[in-house]
Amino acid sequence: MNALTSSPRPPLRLGFTGFWDSFNPSDNYFTRLLARRYDVVVCARPDILIHSCIGKGRHDHRRHECVRIFYTGENVPADWLATDWAFTFEHDPHPRHYRLPHWPFYVDPSRLVKPADYDIDRVLASKTRFCGFVVSNPLCRIRNEFFRRLSKYKPVDSGGKVMNTLGYRVPDKQAFLRECRFTIAFENESHPGYTTEKIAEPMLVDSIPIYWGDPLVGRDFDTRSFVSAHDCGARRTSAMLDELVERVVAIDRDPDLLRQMLGQPWLRNNRIPPCVSDDVVLARLVEIIETPIEPVGRRQSLARSLALDRVPDALGSIRRRLKRKWRQWTSTV
Repeated sequence: MNALTSSPRPPLRLGFTGFWDSFNPSDNYFTRLLARRYDVVVCARPDILIHSCIGKGRHDHRRHECVRIFYTGENVPADWLATDWAFTFEHDPHPRHYRLPHWPFYVDPSRLVKPADYDIDRVLASKTRFCGFVVSNPLCRIRNEFFRRLSKYKPVDSGGKVMNTLGYRVPDKQAFLRECRFTIAFENESHPGYTTEKIAEPMLVDSIPIYWGDPLVGRDFDTRSFVSAHDCGARRTSAMLDELVERVVAIDRDPDLLRQMLGQPWLRNNRIPPCVSDDVVLARLVEIIETPIEPVGRRQSLARSLALDRVPDALGSIRRRLKRKWRQWTSTV
């Protein structure tokens, strides 16, 4: 055993707050990465706190004076008055920001690299359904409207909570999508860089995503391998949806087009995007952990004394609520 493998890993006291209900603080994307370098101990009084923006715990990071790292899988920006570092989906050049899309939390990027012996005939033989739809959030009206329009061509099998057509919710989403030639893979919102698991999960089981959400999605994924609403020429939402339906119908009716699309790599150049590479993300985390700074939670300022550091968070919440209501009131689809 050499000196490198025999040397003990340094301890790291790590904490989490503001994450979704199913999030496991002891076993998640960050703990698994950091365990390659540190002896990670998840505790209530951490040296490093990773905080998000979900539920009742979304403000709990303000109680901690340690180094704070903001992470979001939602369309929520970092509040630099309340955090030291940030991992978000934004293409943001801020020196303390790192772009980390949400989809690697659910899909190992290496599994999206297509092998040289990718068997298109085997893939097509497994497709017994036209298109799948598994959604639990009913608030995205453009997604719901596209489902209705595409269903006029052929029945779309909905196995989730929203507009269910099966009479039951599918117990295994991946097994269900594996049977589908296409999957409606719309995000909850559209914003540059905002790419979640919705596009990656169908790719994982060789189902062609029909995508709407991140207009810059082509920076990470090969747009020849899926049907993107952002490639449509129409500007009006209704016309764009009609054009998107026409593109799906054309591919479904032409076996050669379908095979050509399945033959394309999911990822650009069939390589893992550097921003989601385990080694690159871990290197950034190590840099943060080993860079001495005075945490924002320990800095005394007039803004903190007057609780003004909470203003951006409050304004952001109000903005998101108003934006959601505005979409509901003015949707033209």
